[in-house]
Amino acid sequence: MQRIFKQIDANIERWALLVFYVLLVLTMSVEVIRREVFSYSSIWGEEIVRYSFIYLAWIGAASAVKERAHIRIDVLLHYVSARTKTLIYILGDLVMFAVACVALYWSYETFAVAWKFGAVSHGLRVPMVWFLFAVPAGFSLIIFRLIQSFLRDIRDLRTGGDVFEGNKMFD
Repeated sequence: MQRIFKQIDANIERWALLVFYVLLVLTMSVEVIRREVFSYSSIWGEEIVRYSFIYLAWIGAASAVKERAHIRIDVLLHYVSARTKTLIYILGDLVMFAVACVALYWSYETFAVAWKFGAVSHGLRVPMVWFLFAVPAGFSLIIFRLIQSFLRDIRDLRTGGDVFEGNKMFD
């Protein structure tokens, strides 16, 4: 069971990103063919693409937090000790954690209003809560990944190991 949880923890964002990306590409392809070949388009295709993209963005943001892949300027980090570098990463994660908590609160409020009044999408006629859920779910996942990052950084600080810096894009 522990092994299954480790696999889910390691790959959940990848699989979710794959599902939403495939949904986006397939729907967009079908809509382009329908528009160009049959001179007909649907509003539901546009909505599926739009909301798939929104889920992609929020799940991708959580994945970037997990991998420390967000854009950052780290020139100064090359000139400080490992301990100072770890403390800087912890400080950055604390600031991001505070922002994510505030954003989660406000995004949940929007979700709750849509739930209360039963708003539906224009084309699909599906409850908007399914689409508005992307933002609080994304921030919840970001907060979860930040907590994991805190624990990893504190462990590295205690053991004196190198802080996890994520994968470098250009090396």
